[in-house]
Amino acid sequence: MRTALLQSSGRPGSLLGNLKVLDEAAARAAAAGAALLTAPEMFLTGYAIGDDIARLAEPADGDSADAVAEIATRHGLALAYGYPERAGDHVFNSAQLISADGTRLANYRKTHLFGRFERDHFTPGEQPVVQAELDGLRVGLMICYDVEFPENVRAHALAGTDLLLVPTAQMHPFQFVAESVVPVRAFENQLYVAYVNRVGQEGEFDFVGLSTLAGPDGVARTRAGRAEELLLADVDPVLLAASREANPYLQDRRPDLYGSLG
Repeated sequence: MRTALLQSSGRPGSLLGNLKVLDEAAARAAAAGAALLTAPEMFLTGYAIGDDIARLAEPADGDSADAVAEIATRHGLALAYGYPERAGDHVFNSAQLISADGTRLANYRKTHLFGRFERDHFTPGEQPVVQAELDGLRVGLMICYDVEFPENVRAHALAGTDLLLVPTAQMHPFQFVAESVVPVRAFENQLYVAYVNRVGQEGEFDFVGLSTLAGPDGVARTRAGRAEELLLADVDPVLLAASREANPYLQDRRPDLYGSLG
C-alpha cells in the first residue's frame, strides 16, 4: 500500500487554512498513487496555540471530521490526522483515521502526555490499542510520545498491527527518537511505523521534522529533512510476512517472567 506522510505544521490557529493544506496534500498524494495520507499531531488546529486548543476542539464526529471525510472521498484515499477532541468537559489530544469512502474508521486519544504544556491542556486517553482494517492491513494509531514507551508498541504488535501511524510533534533536542528509536520500534515489534512530524518554530517549540516510514527490518523506507515535505513509500505485506517468519522476537517472548514489571 502506497503511503504518504505530510510533514508540515500547516497554519497554526486556522482550521480552514489547515483543511486547505490537507486538501492540497491529498490531491498530490492521490496523484502519486497513495492509498493513505497521514498528517502530524494536532494538525487541524496547530499545536502551540495555548487556550485556543479548548476553543477549537471538536467532537470526533464534528464539522472538521466531516470536512476531512469530504476531502478523503473527493481524492479517493484514506486520511489520518491529529486534532483536539472535545468530549463533554474533557479535551483529548486525538488522532482519527477516515477511509477513502468517508467512513470514520478509528479514533485514538493520546495516552502519554508530554510535559507541562500537554498536561495543562489535555486529558490522557485510556485505550492503548486502537486499530482498523484498511486495504488488507491492520492499521493502528498512536501519537508522538506514546511510541517512546516500548510497552505501547509491543501491545500493538501482540494485537496484530501491521502499520502503526504516529502523528507527531517532536521537538528539539529529541530528534534521536525519529532517527533511532522509531526504526528500532519497527524492528523489535515486526511492523511498519509511519512517524509523521511537524516542522519549524511554533511558539516555544522547534519541531525537527525527520518524518519517516520505518519497516520491520529497521530500515527507513523514506526520511524527510527539516522542511515541509510530502513523502511517499510503500508498505509491503509480502516483506512483512517474510520478516515476521525470519524474526522470532514475538515467538520467543517469555511473558511469565515479565509480570513483576507491571
